[in-house]
Amino acid sequence: MEQDWLWGLAGGLLIGLGAAVYLLANGRIMGASGIIGGLVDRSGWSSWAERVVFLAGVFLLPLLLVPLLDREAATHLTGNGAVVIAAGLLVGVGTRIANGCTSGHGVCGISRLSPRGIVATLVYIFAGGATLLALRHGLGVI
Repeated sequence: MEQDWLWGLAGGLLIGLGAAVYLLANGRIMGASGIIGGLVDRSGWSSWAERVVFLAGVFLLPLLLVPLLDREAATHLTGNGAVVIAAGLLVGVGTRIANGCTSGHGVCGISRLSPRGIVATLVYIFAGGATLLALRHGLGVI
């Protein structure tokens, strides 16, 4: 019997734990776009070391876990490079417009029962679904 759902559950629990520890330790929301944005626009340089350590953990931990788990992560990323670049740019612009991302609004906002976080999460879930329908079924791009 397939038990891949356990990996999703474990990942969700770790993200929630990380968000709670970040909030308790720093008194701030663990919003990845805000952490990265503070480095890019230099508004968060007073806490640059903390931001770099957080990002290093996000990028390096999966690389360390793959050999330990002896399996590769299965992804469904399109081979169309233009779509990947456009998607990345649109996500970046969207996080700036929404003043946050899935970790800030979705994980931390909903857990704090923030109306703004709940609305933002509903909007980006709907927009993602509509984009997928349009690109896959309407245009046949992905």
